[in-house]
Amino acid sequence: MTEDTISQIATPHGAGGIGIIRVSGEDALGVARRVFRPAAGGTLGDIAPYTARYGHIVAADGTVIDECILLYMRAPHSYTGEDTAELQCHGGAVVLREVLLRTWEAGARPAEAGEFTKRAFLHGRLDLARAESVMELIAAKSTRAAHAARERLAGAFSHAVTDIRTQILSAVAHIEAGIDFPEDDIPAASAERLAAEIDAASAAVRRLLAGADTGRVLRDGVKTVIVGRPNVGKSSLLNALLGMERAIVTDVPGTTRDVIEEEISVAGIPLRLLDTAGLRAAEDAVEQIGVARTEQHLMDAELILAVFDASEPLTAEDHALLARLSAAAADTIILCSKEDRPSVLSAEDFAAVAAPVLRISAQEGTGLDALREEIAAHIVRQEGDLSDGALPNKEREIEALRRAETHLAAAAETLAADLGTDFVSIDLRAAYDALGEILGETVDTDLIDRIFSEFCIGK
Repeated sequence: MTEDTISQIATPHGAGGIGIIRVSGEDALGVARRVFRPAAGGTLGDIAPYTARYGHIVAADGTVIDECILLYMRAPHSYTGEDTAELQCHGGAVVLREVLLRTWEAGARPAEAGEFTKRAFLHGRLDLARAESVMELIAAKSTRAAHAARERLAGAFSHAVTDIRTQILSAVAHIEAGIDFPEDDIPAASAERLAAEIDAASAAVRRLLAGADTGRVLRDGVKTVIVGRPNVGKSSLLNALLGMERAIVTDVPGTTRDVIEEEISVAGIPLRLLDTAGLRAAEDAVEQIGVARTEQHLMDAELILAVFDASEPLTAEDHALLARLSAAAADTIILCSKEDRPSVLSAEDFAAVAAPVLRISAQEGTGLDALREEIAAHIVRQEGDLSDGALPNKEREIEALRRAETHLAAAAETLAADLGTDFVSIDLRAAYDALGEILGETVDTDLIDRIFSEFCIGK
């Protein structure tokens, strides 16, 4: 366990009404006593934990730096599991920096990135999966992502992994009891019982792996590409969905020459929205590059919003795009734009593509709610419950689950081949350890350091 005392600004950079300096470690209360002077005078002395005191932060010479409210939390009932003091000051960058420097003068050292949460992990307050969910909650791009992060922080995913490890450990215990204590006449685990336990654990691992794509969607968002020939209203659609003038809109075809990417939330679902260059045989070298990038994004899109000008008949470029869409791997929503003008297109014009057809006017804002509902319905159909916190969403978690699945399959094969339950036990223990990596129980310190170094300063 760590014994030194650390401090850092725990609130975002920039001006605000309140800024918080967190101090954690063996001497947290001592640091607070040296920098804090109660408003009533005298020194801080003893303070009841989980109470607030009003006073001032003072320099070594007694000069007042700022007004402050002090909160003290005693180990192990604090975020880090250590004695913790929080100094709530005014939220200006300069004053917070002065208060922080004062805590360092008083005996604390600068906290490294993620060190508060790392200490919570080292003191057993959080397992590794729950600790990582702290940053997921901070970085959540949508309400559903935030809900899933809260569920993970509460232990939904960790409990699911722990349950599987318990199943595996039960099978190992039955095997090893028969191996280690034959003189006690403990009956050897029957092959049928072992096979059932292994199958149950394998099925549970597969269920978690099945949710990996959903977890990635919550973390990274759905890659949604807006395509169409030039001047059909792609940039107007982007601006309308964003609620701001992000892309330049003119009557001149080919205005968008590069990919514009923005993140939005639709019905609580994060989307990576890409406005692309119009698909056509471009002669301009710069536009040619933009069209090539559009083609690339079409290949790895997860959802395509194909825009067609409803006020004009389909052109050769439109028909070429429809042919592409009919063969595309990604799902498509067809949008007949400029519905504020007389329309010449109907749903029958797009019968070759198995996709819903919606009518919109980005200028008037009509049809956008229906589009948002269709996007949300599409994602739920493809990904399932995006609010489920029992989902792997880190590559290391997914890789550990896959290794566990492989070891469980090997254990089942060994058992079926009647090669001896002691060999079955070896694979079961390997699966048990692989799942332990997710929780941080069987992971090396270098990986732990790397994980927490990706946290923000002050968390």
